[in-house]
Amino acid sequence: MQSPSPLDLPRRAAKLVLQGVLTAAVLLDEIARPLYRPLARWLAGLRIVARIEAWIAGLPRLVILILLAAHFAVVEPLKIVGLFLMGRGQVAAGVSILALAYLASFVIVERIYHAGRAKLLTYGWLAWAITLLTSIRVRIFAWVRSSAAYQAVARLRDEVRRRWRRLSRP
Repeated sequence: MQSPSPLDLPRRAAKLVLQGVLTAAVLLDEIARPLYRPLARWLAGLRIVARIEAWIAGLPRLVILILLAAHFAVVEPLKIVGLFLMGRGQVAAGVSILALAYLASFVIVERIYHAGRAKLLTYGWLAWAITLLTSIRVRIFAWVRSSAAYQAVARLRDEVRRRWRRLSRP
């Protein structure tokens, strides 16, 4: 029998922390998705949004890429600010900033990407990166969803949903 390596405990601890963080992120994604999807569908149906998307689709691919990059340069740091504020005990401000930043990401980035996707994917490096990131995301979600922690929280979530439905029935 092989003796445990001195790095086994730190590796296991790091894996546990990573799985905890990723589980929280996946759960946040699953909570947020049903909330923002109806809003995104409603926005997509607005005439002004359709006009803006048509305008974006007509832009050169570099301009579309710059629009996405500019949005990320503003919104992604706001997410970090929200987490920082929460960590400093300013939970309401942090959650508000985080929620608004996620909403902006979900709605604005989704619309820009949707409008310019065909042109953006003509960049070989971007098509490769999106394929790679999608593959990584699928693997991470599968890994997290197979964990005992996720399954326990998912059971709790499902039970809360069942009780909520029972309470909300006339």
